[in-house]
Amino acid sequence: MQLSGTRPLYRTWAAPLPLPSHQSTGAVMSLGYLFGGGVGTEPRGQELYRTYETVRSWYEQVSAWTGLTVGQILEEDLPTAQEERQSVGTVREAALAIGVHDVLASFGLRPAAIGGLSLGAMTASCLAGALGRRDLFDMLAGSRDAPEPPAGDPRQGIAIAFGSLAEDAPSHPGENVPGIHLAGDFGPTADGTRRIMMLAGHAEALGALAAEAPPGTVVPLPGRTIAVHTPLRRPYRDFMAPRIDAIPFTDPELPLFSCLEPKVLRTAADVRDLFQRNSTNPISLVDVYGGMREQGVRLGLVMGPSIPEGILAFPFPVVHIERPEHIEQALTTAYDLGIDLSGAPALP
Repeated sequence: MQLSGTRPLYRTWAAPLPLPSHQSTGAVMSLGYLFGGGVGTEPRGQELYRTYETVRSWYEQVSAWTGLTVGQILEEDLPTAQEERQSVGTVREAALAIGVHDVLASFGLRPAAIGGLSLGAMTASCLAGALGRRDLFDMLAGSRDAPEPPAGDPRQGIAIAFGSLAEDAPSHPGENVPGIHLAGDFGPTADGTRRIMMLAGHAEALGALAAEAPPGTVVPLPGRTIAVHTPLRRPYRDFMAPRIDAIPFTDPELPLFSCLEPKVLRTAADVRDLFQRNSTNPISLVDVYGGMREQGVRLGLVMGPSIPEGILAFPFPVVHIERPEHIEQALTTAYDLGIDLSGAPALP
């Protein structure tokens, strides 16, 4: 769902919401970092890698931890086996997102609140200090050993769906259809006409729903063979459970917003629970950005390309950062809006 074309300095966002009471009294406006989920099929981050020594050193470190070459992490074709492909893809996405974070930090930008979707939630947890970077990448690289689905199982898939905002509308297209699950809620579109969701489940059921629905309402994604954030990922969750249990989590040092429910994760146990449930539970971007807004975030920086640009309505301005020129855009926007860049945690 990447868009191409000209990038305006300020992203589209929703009409301003009423300010929380602490904002109306002149409280500091905070910076929030948002991390997307999913595994992209196209290489990303080459320009950042060429431009910043910080990024090059970081990729060398990730290579040493994971056993992947820098080329495999940065730009080479992903493996064909499903779980190995997913594993290398998650390493790629997390490496880029943390690389962006580190470049911003080198220019003095630090978030007051942080959160993300799926893989992005785990990356955000790492950057909030809840687990070490090596622990995160050891886990992501180790997921390549997860068992492949049995050959006789129904094929799995993912679809993007555009739902109604009407109060009496179904919770999602395909509600109560066997084999289809709501896997993600990305919130209203920028024009306020529809709600974007992710459906996952059996590929045949998703294809049938797409054929029956109004054109463009349900769009199966080619090449997506894992029903993420549904009960169909239970075997993967069970395989990863002891590995997650072995990670030495600590309490986050920043307000860390869950994508599994409207909640700030405050303890090591909270973060471990998110890691354990992430693969089988539906995710919500609304829970993340809504919580940030309530705690004073007035500018969001989106790390990497995995949250669509220009499509979604956010309750504050957002700048998407994927290339070197976007770093300057982030700095300019933060200063123009008078955002606090000290990294002092957002109000609890």
